[in-house]
Amino acid sequence: MVYLGIDIGSLSCDAVIIDSGGRILAWTVVPTGAKNLEAIERARREVVTMVGIEPEAIAAVVSTGYGRDRVADRLSSVTEISCHARGIIALLPGTQLVVDIGGQDSKAIRLGEAGRVVDFAMNDKCAAGTGRFLEVMARVLEVDIGQLGELDSSARESLTLSSTCTVFAESEVVSAIADGAELSEIVSGIHRAIARRTVALAKRVAPNLTDLKVAMSGGVARNKGVVRALGRALEVSISVPPEPDIVGALGAALIARDKATRAS
Repeated sequence: MVYLGIDIGSLSCDAVIIDSGGRILAWTVVPTGAKNLEAIERARREVVTMVGIEPEAIAAVVSTGYGRDRVADRLSSVTEISCHARGIIALLPGTQLVVDIGGQDSKAIRLGEAGRVVDFAMNDKCAAGTGRFLEVMARVLEVDIGQLGELDSSARESLTLSSTCTVFAESEVVSAIADGAELSEIVSGIHRAIARRTVALAKRVAPNLTDLKVAMSGGVARNKGVVRALGRALEVSISVPPEPDIVGALGAALIARDKATRAS
């Protein structure tokens, strides 16, 4: 028996197929674009092809993410909070706080025994401190977004962005470029701005971070500069799974397996 989890977000649609033992058989991350139904079907088709099965062989599908109710033939739709909690515990057992920075929102989730969600906080009103924020900044700096993680490694001192608003921060970056600031300093300042915003979110659910096991999920966790900046700001070591993008989809797949097993 195989089970499918689909996480449909603003920037990407992620899909994971697992077997009955929870082993990942296939995964994919495709751009959501303007037509999320097409992204959902493409992601589903890709993982099914990777495993070499017919779509009818999938025992159950659970969806998550902002577009979760658009996934056809789903057993149920589940919140991102539950799915990221379940997925991160499967990949990094013992995690007590997971910070998920996605395309247009960010979340801090406090976990208790057996990965149970104890508390969570979300920033879903503003794109500042998210993947969209990084996209805007990369465009202003005329660099590929994938380069940002390494660009600040040579920074001697960081530029400070006073605004956490994407629009105003963009103006600050443009001014810094005009003033001749080093690219590495600007990028480091951008990462520190994300970290400052995320720290406030994390401390709402975990005021005392001492000795907590902290992890990151979401596509922004691939940016090593953001991970470094957040780790320094929180004064903790942050673990990142090998494929942080698919944590939510993995959690959805595991929940699909559990729900289908209980129903049988």
